[in-house]
Parts: sequence; structure tokens; C-alpha cells
Amino acid sequence: MARERRGIEVSLAIAEAVGQADCDLIAAYPITPQTHIVEHLSEMVADGHLDAEFVPVESEHSAMSVCCGAAAVGARTFTSTSAQGLALMAEIFFIASAMRLPVVMALANRSLSAPLSIWNDHTDTMMVRDGGWIHVFVENGQEAYDHVFWAFRVAEDPAVRLPVAINIDGFIMTHMIEPIEFEDDELVRRYIPEFRMEEALHPDSPVSMGCFAMPEIYTEAQMAREKALVGSYATCIKAWEEWEGLTGRRYHPVETYRADDAEYCIVTMGSLGETAMAAVDELREQGEKAGVIKLRLWRPFPFDELYRVTEGKKALIVLDRAISFGGPGGPVALELRSAMYRRPQAPAIVDYVAGLASRDVTVEDFKAIILEGKEKAERGDIAGFTLYGLRG
Repeated sequence: MARERRGIEVSLAIAEAVGQADCDLIAAYPITPQTHIVEHLSEMVADGHLDAEFVPVESEHSAMSVCCGAAAVGARTFTSTSAQGLALMAEIFFIASAMRLPVVMALANRSLSAPLSIWNDHTDTMMVRDGGWIHVFVENGQEAYDHVFWAFRVAEDPAVRLPVAINIDGFIMTHMIEPIEFEDDELVRRYIPEFRMEEALHPDSPVSMGCFAMPEIYTEAQMAREKALVGSYATCIKAWEEWEGLTGRRYHPVETYRADDAEYCIVTMGSLGETAMAAVDELREQGEKAGVIKLRLWRPFPFDELYRVTEGKKALIVLDRAISFGGPGGPVALELRSAMYRRPQAPAIVDYVAGLASRDVTVEDFKAIILEGKEKAERGDIAGFTLYGLRG
């Protein structure tokens, strides 16, 4: 079948991709703005378009518990959640990675309460940054669709066997109708091999999983988890290369725009990267040597790729979309400051927090942040962070 280009809501495209991946089990509890993803999946199962089990659980804690059990018996497993749902899921979230269970999750990023908010920022995903999962950020609907397949390809690789979270900006992306190129099922089957879980749970061959650990082995178990996550990097790259070979669309752990000769770069994650690109285009017309650096792979953190693209830069102006309360500011800037510590000729790191709960960050805002961040870097005013647009 030829490639088909459709205008479709991004949430529905994600659900369609899960169906094309021939997922065996979906367990989820509805929460805004993730709801359309799992609603459409439940319709696909109910209407006979997807031969899978849809388990309508009573909470997100149960959703991830069901997913862990399903992955442990060798089922291709998917879930989706957001914000408070992820918070309720957190206990089992950490268990999934520790037990090396290749669950795939579409995480529709949303701010955490209180005050109650259903809108988008990255507070929820930063809460589970250290949960041992592979985290990838997507910028538009095509990337969201493509990364469903990539996530199953990486998660289920025998060399990885880790859960993957696809971070998708809630509402800004989930409810947007975009033109998306759909691949045919045969191509997807070639890209994602049949999932065969080694040492799967089965009554005919009992195994133990998730056992109690005394202090004598807990430390070693954590180190094994760290090595597994760091070691997944090569498979992440290989899977992107394979996807390019099949579709022509290539992704990288760190993406850049007009950054080769830039002196100052704005650093973003997620959908706001495209607005930053428009701002940089206008600044370039004014003679500013500005560029954009976009972190796609958040865990495992792409240290070497970051060092390569930031070589020779005077400053990185980070746009964080969450606050580490009582700490140094935004979690992304904290990460970059740590990565750059004691690097020779390292760029200055200037941190801005903006776009909380979907407050607009326009092209004009990006231009102001970049120019102000440049001035801060030049005068050495780089401590702490600036909460952009704060009133009062």
C-alpha cells in the first residue's frame, strides 16, 4: 500500500499507530488531555479493527500494574496518561523499568495541580525524570506518529528491554489536526519485529520477578538499571537510522536549527521548538547570530551529541517549562549546567522558565528571551533563573 497523507487529530494518529504496531494490550484510565488517544483505541478494539485487549481500569495505578503484568508475559503493551494520572501511576512507573518491562506510554504533558490546571507544561514528566525510563520529546504530529513505532522498536529490543515514554505537549499537540504521512502496515511489520519476551511469566515454566532485595544486592540492582538505560543509547540511534532507511525521515537525539555558526542558542524541548525557529529567523534578519538547539532524547541524556552541537557557542539560553522548587530553577538548565561543568570554553547557561500551564510563548517572546539572555550572558548574570512574563 502506498504512503497515505491524512489530515487527522494528533491523538487519533497516535492511536492509529498503536494499532498498526499490532499492540496486544492497552490499559489506561482517561485523563485530560490524553483522553482522545485511549478513547480511539477502545473504539478500534470494540469495532474489531484492532485484535487486542483493552482493559478499562479504575485508576492509573492499576493501568500501569496491568501493563507490567502484560509485558511480563510477553504482550506488546501500551498505555497513556497525563499529570495527576502519572502521579498516581508513579509507584508502578519505577517498578516497570526496574523489572525491564518494555511498556510504551504516550505521555500527554500537563501541569500538576494545585492550582488545578489541565494545560500544558513539563511538570509531570520532570517528576519521573529519574524513573529509569527512556524519555523522548516530539515536536509535531508526524514526529508523534513516527515515535510510536520507534518506541516499540527500542523498548522491545533484546539489548534494551526498558519502558519508553513519548512526551507530547498536551492540547498544543494532542488536540491539533495536522497533515500526517501514514506508513503501510507491511513497512511497520518490517520495522518492529515480533515481540518475544525472554523468561516470560508462564504457568508451565514459573519464574520470579520483582522479588524482595536485601541491602546486600539493592545497590547492584540499581547499577544494573543505570547501565541498561545508558546502554540503550546505541539502540535509540540505530532505530532512528532504520526508520530513515524505510521512510526517509531521520531523527537525532539533539536537533539543531541555524546553529552551526550561531553564537547564542535557545534550547527547547517539545512543540515550542518550531516557534523558536521562527524567532531565530527574524533575529537572523536583524544580524543576530542566534540558533536553536532542541533536546529530543531526554533519557538517556545525549551528552556527547550536546557537546558536539554546542562547540564554540558563547551561551545557551534554556527555555524550561517546569520549576525545581527551592532549587536552582528549571530542570533542563540544571542538567545542562551539570553537563558543561568544567568543560573547556563551555558556553554560559542562562535559564528562563516560561509557558507554564500553556501560557503563550510567542515569536516575540522568544526574541525577547534570546536577546535578554544574550545580554545576561555577556555581563555574567547567569545565576538562578528568570520566570518570564511574571506579573506583579
